[in-house]
Amino acid sequence: MLGLGVDRLQADINRLLASLFHQGVLDEHFLQLQQLQDETSPNFVYDVINIYFDESEKLLRNLRLLLMDREFSDYKKIGLHLNQLVGSSSSIGARRVRNVCVAFRSASELSNRPGCLRGLEVVEHEYHYLKNMMHELFQLEQQRLLAAGVRYPI
Repeated sequence: MLGLGVDRLQADINRLLASLFHQGVLDEHFLQLQQLQDETSPNFVYDVINIYFDESEKLLRNLRLLLMDREFSDYKKIGLHLNQLVGSSSSIGARRVRNVCVAFRSASELSNRPGCLRGLEVVEHEYHYLKNMMHELFQLEQQRLLAAGVRYPI
């Protein structure tokens, strides 16, 4: 009976990941990240993704503050923040976040304030979707580990 719960949870994890890959939310870099996890670092993916979320929150907050300033004109600063977000999104396999950051960066290179505001809105949307999906994935993984670790005395 215990194995069925673990198998069901693993199937749920596989379905969620397949959906995220099919939607283009994740790419092969996420798989590479997963391959780096082993018994010596069982929380590696979780830790790396959480560092990404912490750093991304700061970058998004800085971008929002820059764009809310009516006198703002240093679009190169926006580009620098976006370069960081593109790089870190790429490294964890956050394909859609990376792609919308690239489009946002194009607007910043044209000093297009309305385009930048729209770009920020889209990046934030994709970022929050990714964060929610990763939270769901980690919850399923935690449930699977708990189910696999439960032992009943014979």
